[in-house]
Amino acid sequence: MFRKILIANRGEIACRIIETAHKLGIRCVAVYSEADANARHVNMADEAFLLGPAPSKDSYLKADKILQIAKAAGAEAIHPGYGFLSENADFAKACDAAGVVFIGPPVGAIEAMGSKSAAKDIMAKAGVPLVPGYHGDEQAPDFLAKEAEKIGYPLLLKAAYGGGGKGMRVVWQQSEFADALAGAKREAMAGFGNDKMLMERYLTKPRHVEIQVFADNHGHAVYLAERDCSIQRRHQKVIEEAPAPGFTEAQRQSMGEAAVKAAQAIDYRGAGTVEFLFDEDGSFYFMEMNTRLQVEHPVTEMITGQDLVKWQLLVASGQPLPLAQHEVSLHGHAIEVRVYAEDPDNDFLPATGKLTYLRQPEASRYVRVDSGVVENDEISPYYDPMIAKLIVWDEDRDRAISRMLRALDDYRIAGVTTNLSFLTSLVEHPAFVAAELDTNFIEHHQESLFAPATKENNQALVLAALYILETQKQPQSCSDAFSPWQFSHGWRLNEQPMQLLNLQHQEHSHQLQLQQLQDAVLVQLDGQQLRCQARLQGDELIATLGEHKTRVRISQYQDAISVFIRHHRYDFSYQTELLTETELSDDSGSLTAPMNGTIVAVLVEAGQQVKAGQTLVVMEAMKMEYSIKAPTDATVKAVFYQAGELVQDGAELVELETEDA
Repeated sequence: MFRKILIANRGEIACRIIETAHKLGIRCVAVYSEADANARHVNMADEAFLLGPAPSKDSYLKADKILQIAKAAGAEAIHPGYGFLSENADFAKACDAAGVVFIGPPVGAIEAMGSKSAAKDIMAKAGVPLVPGYHGDEQAPDFLAKEAEKIGYPLLLKAAYGGGGKGMRVVWQQSEFADALAGAKREAMAGFGNDKMLMERYLTKPRHVEIQVFADNHGHAVYLAERDCSIQRRHQKVIEEAPAPGFTEAQRQSMGEAAVKAAQAIDYRGAGTVEFLFDEDGSFYFMEMNTRLQVEHPVTEMITGQDLVKWQLLVASGQPLPLAQHEVSLHGHAIEVRVYAEDPDNDFLPATGKLTYLRQPEASRYVRVDSGVVENDEISPYYDPMIAKLIVWDEDRDRAISRMLRALDDYRIAGVTTNLSFLTSLVEHPAFVAAELDTNFIEHHQESLFAPATKENNQALVLAALYILETQKQPQSCSDAFSPWQFSHGWRLNEQPMQLLNLQHQEHSHQLQLQQLQDAVLVQLDGQQLRCQARLQGDELIATLGEHKTRVRISQYQDAISVFIRHHRYDFSYQTELLTETELSDDSGSLTAPMNGTIVAVLVEAGQQVKAGQTLVVMEAMKMEYSIKAPTDATVKAVFYQAGELVQDGAELVELETEDA
């Protein structure tokens, strides 16, 4: 086994590899860009080296520099993870030439599967079922149009050297073909530098089912069941599950054996995934082979009890596969969702920003979170915006769905827009629960999945207000245990405490009036009054709203408050001001401090004429500013404090003289 490896990747997959490597006693070398200097994978590794600036082309795609670092650090092997250099045949060749083991398939296998059209030719010769289509070199538009007629409509145009949905068009009838071909070619050339196209019949309700295969250097090859990856957006997977719902053992064996046959046809080694389209009639067709570990490999691990990264390391170090085919057993059902910083309501536009609040579901035998970030990390525009993978397991699919819905409720993120609510809508959708799956699932259920934006939630408004009130009661930091700053019994005024709170939610402003009673708070909102009680326990607010008791998580970052109610997040910004009118004393004509605090500003001086409502003094207490205003027209006789001074509740601040006096 290796003693030291370099991980040529970042994010959750780098962390995932390090975890297994450390369990095997292998030391790990991380590489990082300037944007990832404090990333989780860097802190987990035994040592780390800077690659260069943030853009991938200047860092994680710098094959020569990565190899130089590996040699200098004494790494015996490089694990490429997925993405970046994982399927780069030139990089694999360079590793071989430098005497560093590439933890992946042989160069020939990567090259064979690098071209979709060449891969289909190989699969056809190996007897692996293919969707009827054309995969040849002749690319003249007239010739392709004739081939399209032979295949039949609808058909799918695909970039031969593409991926990720680029250079792909569905053509429903002959009249659309010419424009669709021209557009797909332009996109393929821009994205991959090659506009070669292949065509195949378009299945209207196919499922995307893939087989995890493994092969070693001793002539052994196995398949580790299947994964259903049909739920996709823009041809990219959103939900994966294993085993595939409704799959029979005969179908599993038939597809699994075809996948092993595909791997053997290219003399494969290590982990690979053979992807198939599974039609309604039970037939299946080879789509492509990914010559690397897949993002969704955890669901296979959960139902087989195997560590696939460990298998990769064993095979790469020359050891045989841990299990023979007859020893592979499946138990239960696993589901994975990809948690992204993106806006599903805006065509899944990637989001960037700081993870100001991050609470993940508690890990257990049922729940797993593969993440590469921690709280306060930045989601930058330079890399894929995936935050984490959330994986659940249970005895059957129904229980796994329930487990996933609870885990999604427990996943709370603030600071960036995420797809958590959308994922919940997917998982709890009746069609998903009924396993009515196909690759156009999201398009078919567009209306129900993308319901109108969440309406104003009065409960969230009240909870946010109670949270703000409770945080004001928190004791200030002070070394004097007997200081009034240490008291946590809440602020009070000369008269009954009253506060006006303005909460901004999206483009709407809401005004709440809070009246502090002895043992409760009266909240007035939209003309209605609600008696509430609340206490803060860490970031959890335990509240009673009328006769309803509830517990919610709430986060605050600067003046932003996020309330988490189930899988919904309600974001507010706020302003507050003191409402209780500080009246003139009949005998003294003085204005007194309504609470313990600090004088922030004195805006008047002795002898000055003031008008009713004019701010005279600004105080700060419990992280909030309060304005002390003149209750009537008057003349300032004396000012007793200056900015920066501490004052006690009831201290005389300003003496006024009215005309009546």
